[in-house]
Amino acid sequence: MKRWEYKVIDSQDVDSGGMFKGRQRSDIEAYLCELGRVGWEIINLTFRQLEGRFEFSGIARREKEA
Repeated sequence: MKRWEYKVIDSQDVDSGGMFKGRQRSDIEAYLCELGRVGWEIINLTFRQLEGRFEFSGIARREKEA
């Protein structure tokens, strides 16, 4: 049986400036790619626009090492 660990992800975790609450699209993509590189799979992601800014939050999981 597989065992999973979970991580809450949020646009506030992304550094830099631009359209995503001060973050660039490329910064968001780099953040998400880094999660994938270290084994995280996004299983839920919600985007929202607040006061002209785009933000996201979600859940990622990866298989727990034995």
